[in-house]
Amino acid sequence: MNFEDRLKAAVVRGHKRSDSVAREAAARALTEEDFRRLHGQLRLALAEQIESCLDRLPNYFPGFQYETIFGERGWGGACWREDLRLERGVRNNAYSRLEITVRPYSSLHVLDLAAKGTIRNKEIFNRNYFEPLADAEQDKFGQLIEAWVLEYAELYAARTA
Repeated sequence: MNFEDRLKAAVVRGHKRSDSVAREAAARALTEEDFRRLHGQLRLALAEQIESCLDRLPNYFPGFQYETIFGERGWGGACWREDLRLERGVRNNAYSRLEITVRPYSSLHVLDLAAKGTIRNKEIFNRNYFEPLADAEQDKFGQLIEAWVLEYAELYAARTA
């Protein structure tokens, strides 16, 4: 076999290799239904963890009430309280709330976690974290949920002491 024949054979092998790599990538790629199912599984697991973490705040800060959130804003929970303060005969309401939700599924194929914390009518943080669904790890999102609840608890205790 001369060089020209070997060159043609190498080009043909290269095309075949490229085609097989593309077919394997397509087989590994998730379908739209797979993305929806994966998002639903992660959303349910994370919503349970949100409830578990937020439901403990009233044990340390009496007056807080837990509320389940579901619908267009996402799935998760919130813990809130409203305090009445009288200063020089003037009535002031002080509202505190921590809300953590997993945002609804979108065609962007991301898992999006959002948190918003308010203490005495002042927003102290507004966080979002997202990753592509194919790469999302439940443990990483769970650690974020715990970190945000702990941060809020620390800030609330510091500002109300």
